[in-house]
Amino acid sequence: MQSDSVPEVFEFESRLNLTLLTGRKARDLAELLEGLREVPGSVIYHHTHHFLVQHQHLSPEPPNDFAYWVTNILLEERLGEELASIDILRFQKIHDLRAELIRVIENFLETRSEVRAAPPGMELHFMRSVSFVLKTGLKAHNLREFRDALGRISLSSISFHMFDARLRLERGDNDFSGWLERVLGEKELAQALRALDPYTHTEEGLRNAIIAQIDKRLRN
Repeated sequence: MQSDSVPEVFEFESRLNLTLLTGRKARDLAELLEGLREVPGSVIYHHTHHFLVQHQHLSPEPPNDFAYWVTNILLEERLGEELASIDILRFQKIHDLRAELIRVIENFLETRSEVRAAPPGMELHFMRSVSFVLKTGLKAHNLREFRDALGRISLSSISFHMFDARLRLERGDNDFSGWLERVLGEKELAQALRALDPYTHTEEGLRNAIIAQIDKRLRN
């Protein structure tokens, strides 16, 4: 679904992620900063989004991968807290998210004359996600069909439409809200889904929260 043309029928898609090592690693904050400036956007996306899926036990406030490494390996708790507090939800472009990560680390380094190095074997390995988009075969023509399909699709499909579409594909909105508002005219419901913070839910919890909002609308 493109931002300038939303199909009348919502087709649920999913994605298969392949994680690849880039061969690059960081031993300290200086190397982390250098890496953040130079790695492809898919690396930034991986360490701020795919991490959440792998570490959902850290809910309700999971950090990004950089914050986790800085806090637990470099033991720089203050910087780790600042990185973890970055509101990923407000960014619509990887470029802008990258710039914010760099800004936070640069500001921290200005206050330090020395930086800690990770113990051997505990370096941060930059990885990137390669995604393959798959058709699920499920479609929705109206709100009832949409709600029913949400209960059947995979968690990867939830993630694709809520995470990937908005930031990685730079559509500026999650697919669900875009379709509900622009095709069905469900502006309040669309906004309610936008207001959900997907980074404070497990994937199943996010599915349930979306369905709860739709059920509320269907009862009215």
